[in-house]
Amino acid sequence: MAADTPADPVAADPGTAPDYRDTVFLPQTDFPMRAGLPQREPEWLARWDRIGIYDRLRERSAGRAPFVLHDGPPYANGHLHIGHALNKTIKDIVVRSHQMMGRDARYVPGWDCHGLPIEWKIEEKYRAEGRDKDAVDVVEFRQECRRFADEWIDIQRQEFKRLGITGTWDDPYLTMDFHAEAVIAAEFMKLVMNGALYQGSKPVMWSPVEKTALAEAEVEYHDKESPTIWVRFRVVDYKEASHTKNGYTSYNDPHGLLSADIVVWTTTPWTIPSNAGIAYNPSINYSVFEVLETDGDAWARVGDKLVIANDLATETLTKARVRRWAQRNIPSSSFEGMEVYHPWHNQTWAKFKGTDQGIWDHPRPVLPADFVTSDAGTGFVHTAPSHGQDDYELFVRKGLTSEMTHWVDEDSAFSIGLPEWLAGQRIILPNGKDGRANTVVIDKLIEAEALLARGKVKHSYPHSWRSKAPLIYRNTPQWFAAIDKPLADGMNDYGQTIRTRALTSIDTLVKWWPQTGRNRIHSMVENRPDWVLSRQRAWGVPLTCFVRRGAKPTDDDFLLRDAQVNDRIIAAFEQDGADVWYRPGFKAQVLDGIVDPEDYDQVTDVLDVWFDSGSTHAFVLRDRADGAPDGIADVYLEGTDQHRGWFQSSLLQGCATRGRAPYRNVVTHGFTLDEKGMKMSKSLGNTIVPAKVIEQYGADILRLWVAQADYTADQRIGPEILKGTADSYRRLRNTLRFLLGALDGFTDAERIAPEQMPELDQWVLHRLAQLDHAVRRGYEHFDFQGVFQTLFQFCTVDLSAFYFDIRKDSLYCDAVDSPRRRAARTVLDILFHRLVTWLAPILPFTTEDVWLSRFPSEDDSVHLHDFPDTPADWLNEPLAVKWDQVRRARRVVTAALEVRRGDKTIGASLEAAPVVHVEDRDMLAALTSVDFADVCITSDLSLTADPAPSEAFRMSETPGIGVVFELAEGEKCQRCWKILPDVGTHRHPGVCGRCDDVLET
Repeated sequence: MAADTPADPVAADPGTAPDYRDTVFLPQTDFPMRAGLPQREPEWLARWDRIGIYDRLRERSAGRAPFVLHDGPPYANGHLHIGHALNKTIKDIVVRSHQMMGRDARYVPGWDCHGLPIEWKIEEKYRAEGRDKDAVDVVEFRQECRRFADEWIDIQRQEFKRLGITGTWDDPYLTMDFHAEAVIAAEFMKLVMNGALYQGSKPVMWSPVEKTALAEAEVEYHDKESPTIWVRFRVVDYKEASHTKNGYTSYNDPHGLLSADIVVWTTTPWTIPSNAGIAYNPSINYSVFEVLETDGDAWARVGDKLVIANDLATETLTKARVRRWAQRNIPSSSFEGMEVYHPWHNQTWAKFKGTDQGIWDHPRPVLPADFVTSDAGTGFVHTAPSHGQDDYELFVRKGLTSEMTHWVDEDSAFSIGLPEWLAGQRIILPNGKDGRANTVVIDKLIEAEALLARGKVKHSYPHSWRSKAPLIYRNTPQWFAAIDKPLADGMNDYGQTIRTRALTSIDTLVKWWPQTGRNRIHSMVENRPDWVLSRQRAWGVPLTCFVRRGAKPTDDDFLLRDAQVNDRIIAAFEQDGADVWYRPGFKAQVLDGIVDPEDYDQVTDVLDVWFDSGSTHAFVLRDRADGAPDGIADVYLEGTDQHRGWFQSSLLQGCATRGRAPYRNVVTHGFTLDEKGMKMSKSLGNTIVPAKVIEQYGADILRLWVAQADYTADQRIGPEILKGTADSYRRLRNTLRFLLGALDGFTDAERIAPEQMPELDQWVLHRLAQLDHAVRRGYEHFDFQGVFQTLFQFCTVDLSAFYFDIRKDSLYCDAVDSPRRRAARTVLDILFHRLVTWLAPILPFTTEDVWLSRFPSEDDSVHLHDFPDTPADWLNEPLAVKWDQVRRARRVVTAALEVRRGDKTIGASLEAAPVVHVEDRDMLAALTSVDFADVCITSDLSLTADPAPSEAFRMSETPGIGVVFELAEGEKCQRCWKILPDVGTHRHPGVCGRCDDVLET
């Protein structure tokens, strides 16, 4: 890049001419080539704190249209990782750019303080100390969680500030602040009052290690090896059955199914005890397969009749070690009204003992279901509505919820009261390993002669994203927000139910960046179940509700709904926080004089932490003076995983309590990967720690990495990538350094009007007008990669390699008051104000350094300035077309000269005086109207319409132009280095006429 190392144009030949070095106007600046960012950035941070830059921006922005990016709260439980740096930097670029585009851009950082991540850390500490968490007073435990969160908030706050993130760091929002806890409780009680809240017993994702229900957003999927089993279910013979579920007394059996076994396949043998039926798909083709021959050790027997889907029969029978079989097709209508025996039914296998409890004695229905496929298994699905979402919904539709069981305890052990061989057996152990429940179940199926085959499979399986332990679906009484129930709140502009309001918001009220985010969250919301709000934990905002003793969850008066009670709870939380809920006597305190406290039980579960963060719009956007005037954020911005996390919880919570989404724009970014595209992990040793990058390169390099990449996709980062980023930074820094040096001493008196400028300088103004539009549009559309690449290309190609390269001669050698030099310096000043402010949101430290290097001040800052307005009349399309022709022709000339430089014919372009043959008359006219020799940085140049000779240099991409090399005639000017005939003929020895005139003045 020509502007990186501006050449000294003076190298006088000793003894032939005076040294004119001091007469040339070389760039002068103290701005260093080496940035020293790791050492200098803390100085700028301290300065911004000292001058109170964020508060001053708020004062200066009074009356402006507000712009609010609402911060998705990170958990306060560890040092920042590179994903945090990516996320917060993108947010900071958004806030800074909108501020500089004339908005009052407010940013209130926040933290998620409740929930399992922090509670789990305290439990780990207790385990290490040999303490029993359940023996600790709940309020004492909660206060220890609060202290832990406080410590990490202070640590993370400093780490975020070191990245150059601007915001109200002295007054962030915390979900554990008393006011926040009061508002979260108030938002929850709106669900109590509008009818959305209900208690139900259904399967939820359960962590046996953490002993709590989890939301889908708290789940991650990892490969797990599970046992697979193929199990027989004998078709009920109603002529022999002692009783039937559906009242059948006879069965029309045209296909011989009464003596057959339906075969199911499952990867969760532990759910077999809770089997309540079998599902099939009427669109699948089935057959009865009669076993004709087996291996000697097969569990299948000759004569067995096995009902299996046709497409899966070969695989199933092979697994069962069946060598030969006969097939008889049957219609799926054969299963209508059919029932089967549980494998442990006393009448099924006379050999099986130990089931005299009768819990498996009644027959199970065979039900049609769309979720059954022929992709794997047998074409039949064993259904346990207590341990599967699809199974549960099927049984709800069929009115069979009485088949639900509650046989698995919170630690995944089968409950006491079940047969002794099953009771106490665990599915998942406290260390996350598999317990013996699967093994025990399989052994009993073998004993009952119900097992047909078994194996193992590695498959994607849900795990807790905190303990990393496997999860189970478990039927427990939980509190839910009904998302399809019409709400009694009168806010029906966008629908009456949470789901309808959410889908309407997604489609009509919110813009998604990128648009694929809309499809992702729409699908999730469209198909999601009711929201599980309750958690069986201690650290969080409690479900502030009371239930009437003796009432059923379906009774109208099951929940206490009283506005006065709600007001008392809110007031208590505002004063003392949510801990008061757990203190003795609180129930009597809030119910006294309204209802008899003895008639009600107090719920002790805590809210899903996603309800906490989903409620932040209420206590941040609505309640804070620096929130949003209408309580709706301009932007929510997080990683793409938050379509199932914070974006969705905020959407559902907002729709439940205010009737619509609490945001207008949602911006999503990808994840961070290493240079090979691998996910970062400590075990692989490929993690990148932000603090280490800052220590080596500085925060601006990390920010530039963010701006250079397409953040909507996954981002790669590593040592080589950071080196490339640092190189881009150096090139950009050198451009800014050249501007500073070339503007040394510039004053308004030197300024010249655009219409008085040469065409080349007017062309730069035209480009700036184009850039102004592109930069503002890019920032408005959250396209920082587009902004940076546009500016970087402009600096390196349009400026350094073209405009600066051409205008150096004028800047260095023209007279101080020459119109051409004044025009160039005016343009440089205009460039300076735009480039430095346009880049300020991306490189806040460097641009501050550049700004104060030119405008030193005790209390000024580049970040207190807006992007300058750019006059529309700078746009000049005809001039742009003309100079596009000039630049295309220049590329041919410079390429021709580079050939001669390569073969050592010349050392510099000023030694040449090429003849340029131009066939196109319009281009020739364009080139003739400018000083094309100056444009090509040659001492002389001839233009001609004559056909180019055969030896002329040509470029295929620019036909019609041929360049014939000629050496410049004359002597070398010892001041400007041009080779001209008049050198040596003037008063001052060894200079050309232009330089002689300058020396005279």
